[in-house]
Amino acid sequence: MTNIPVTTWSLEQTSPDDLLPAAAPEGDVRIVRAEVPSPEFSRFLYASVGGDIRWVDRLGWTYARWQEHLARPGVETWVALDRGTPAGYVELGAQDDGVVEIAYFGLIPAFRGRGIGGHLLAYGAARAWDLAERVPGRAPTKRVWLHTCSKDGVHAMANYQRRGFTLFATEVREEAEVAAPGPWPGAYPG
Repeated sequence: MTNIPVTTWSLEQTSPDDLLPAAAPEGDVRIVRAEVPSPEFSRFLYASVGGDIRWVDRLGWTYARWQEHLARPGVETWVALDRGTPAGYVELGAQDDGVVEIAYFGLIPAFRGRGIGGHLLAYGAARAWDLAERVPGRAPTKRVWLHTCSKDGVHAMANYQRRGFTLFATEVREEAEVAAPGPWPGAYPG
């Protein structure tokens, strides 16, 4: 197996005032919260968004592991719908001391390049900032962070910075190169 260098960048916002809006995309695009924890739906989003950019860490999760994860207080999935069809998602994960991670964010390939990503990211970050309003007993958010890497989409870093996220750490490490799995076996040649 071949190893490749992978650069991971960590970015943050330390105030809701850091969040910069994005223009709403054209057409009938809505963002809704998936309020019913559904391992099937969450795995669909994860595999469909990340299949061509080598998201593999959750592919081996069992149904029970997905259920356990989604049931945690402060884990939220916000879905962009284009005329009722899932176009992408942002997953929030509450951490200790008022910190919220944007754990996953992205668009299904067919919906990229249409302005949906910036809008979804801005909306998701705003929901990270007001997470305490939806999670009983949660302290107000004081930091929102995320990470992206050199395997992610070519526009990811620029989108994060345009939404007001600033870089706070960079790490380079060797990783085993894996083929892009696609949303189902054989979906992407390679």
